Amino acid sequence: MNYFSSDFKLGILGGGQLGKMLLFDTRKFDIQTYVLDPSDEAPSKIACNKFFQGDLMDYETVYNFGKKVDVLTFEIELVNLEALTQLENEGLKIYPSPKTLKGIQNKGVQKDFYAKNNIPTAPFERFENLDQLKSKINDLQLPFVWKCTEFGYDGNGVKIVRQASDLDTLPNVECIAETMVPFKNELAVIVVRNISGEMKTYPVVEMEFHPEANQVEYVICPARIDDKVAEKARAVALKVSENFNHVGLLAVEMFQTQDDEILVNEVAPRPHNSGHYSIEASYTSQFENHLRAILDLPLGNTDSKVAGVMVNLVGAEGFSGDVVYENIETILGWNGVTPHIYGKKQTRPFRKMGHVTIVNENMQEARRIAEEVKNTIRVISQ
Repeated sequence: MNYFSSDFKLGILGGGQLGKMLLFDTRKFDIQTYVLDPSDEAPSKIACNKFFQGDLMDYETVYNFGKKVDVLTFEIELVNLEALTQLENEGLKIYPSPKTLKGIQNKGVQKDFYAKNNIPTAPFERFENLDQLKSKINDLQLPFVWKCTEFGYDGNGVKIVRQASDLDTLPNVECIAETMVPFKNELAVIVVRNISGEMKTYPVVEMEFHPEANQVEYVICPARIDDKVAEKARAVALKVSENFNHVGLLAVEMFQTQDDEILVNEVAPRPHNSGHYSIEASYTSQFENHLRAILDLPLGNTDSKVAGVMVNLVGAEGFSGDVVYENIETILGWNGVTPHIYGKKQTRPFRKMGHVTIVNENMQEARRIAEEVKNTIRVISQ
């Protein structure tokens, strides 16, 4: 099929920042794109050929959108699975497939999948709701990690439970209780796989989290870990990918334990925050490789050209309203520093508003500059 400068239409469910960055590459290749998102101010709206506003969880909305395109992908997991399944049954090419998404969308199902396929992960128990968990609290070892199985994102839907009273503020929804892992590092590996089965992994990255918001503050590539641990992490990521039989990008988040074992935390079947550094630091960005994979084109080189550190730009505490990027002009004057502004007009505390990539031949210098970037730019409101 001729994808370039043709009548071919790629549909994207979700029009957030991931979609916007993916559209950079569709525009580079002159591939026609349709986007569906609930917000009329979605970041992707400015970059696609046609934009449709609608509920991603509504069957008719998703089904009717799918009938307009030749291949369908998504930048968010919270989409109507029944509509995707029906579209696929009618012959629409959807990547990753609804079957893959079904195994990932619910974190309880995802954890069961790891256990069934002998993929190392932290011990856990599933509960139908919070009341059921409370009734069995005496059987659980404190502290543990509580996770809602659906609709969690960017640290939302995750809480460390240190005492029984911590449960009182949590919603009464399906959830899991996961054993806390005393880890050395939080790592991630992005696997890319095209329709023909060609697979590649990006280098292992290290993630540093904000202690309160449970959001990634820094992504460091390559991870500052032993080569043998990195090899093990990539091997585990490939096993996860093969078992899910996914097409496109799969971001595999992991823990490196104190004895250097690798445990899978969770996965995302799409471009991911842990791969944003690749736009500047890699030969082929994660977004371009996702596009190559779902169109069954040869995969690009996943190696890094240079060390890269990404800093997430999130809304500062105490500020809500029309966004202002304070001191952005200052960091624009620094070598190897590239800000990406997502296009969200309204800021609020800890909302992801953009990121900054720092590239440097020297990893320590890149990390130092990243700290300076973090301490200089602020996302505030007017």
